[in-house]
Amino acid sequence: MKFRRENNIIFDEELYNKEYVYKDRIDAGAYLAQICKTVLDKVDIVYAIPRGGVPIGYKVASILNAEFDLIICRKLLIPWNREAGFGAVDPSGNIYIDKEFASMLGLSEKDIRKAIEEQLEEIKNRNKVLRGGRDYPDLTGKSVLLTDDGIAGGYTMETAIKFVKFKNVSKVYVAVPTGSLNSVIRLSKIVDLIICPNIRSGAVFAVADAYKYWRDLTDEDILQYIKNIQNKI
Repeated sequence: MKFRRENNIIFDEELYNKEYVYKDRIDAGAYLAQICKTVLDKVDIVYAIPRGGVPIGYKVASILNAEFDLIICRKLLIPWNREAGFGAVDPSGNIYIDKEFASMLGLSEKDIRKAIEEQLEEIKNRNKVLRGGRDYPDLTGKSVLLTDDGIAGGYTMETAIKFVKFKNVSKVYVAVPTGSLNSVIRLSKIVDLIICPNIRSGAVFAVADAYKYWRDLTDEDILQYIKNIQNKI
């Protein structure tokens, strides 16, 4: 581990532009948590973006002895590429669209409206299943860490950042195992610190390429992580 700070970005020089640097999400979370423990004074709550961010957040929250919860923001999906997005929606229903990118893609108003409706419904359903339908609390004065298994376009994470800022947090940190250089730089301008050991540049970026073992997680997986951390309290 040879991490370095540039402005308010912390990364690992030895992992820069490398692929398959983590065994799996738990391995990545443990690695990330050690850096967080070293550089962060205090974290009150870790918010993980489901599904992929939950094993990461679980590990980070456990090592930092912080409260753990989910923040359900959803990417607005490109109709013909369900892995990519052109914006995101937060738990309050606030919508953020990259209008220039959406225009470049040739998305119609109908396409955009359908994507928004789909994700608003998904947020409602996931909040019910994964969070028991709970509202999000006021976070006045809290230091919050947001995490996911990686940042590609960064729309979902940017939406999560704006959501917690509206809740009057004192500090917002982002910690992810891997991220696209351009997105990490962009997000670093609206948070107090972003920790991303494995930063990669280039035109093509896939979060999965940081992991030797990768699979899509289910709601059952997420509920088990929540149960595990509750049992430790």
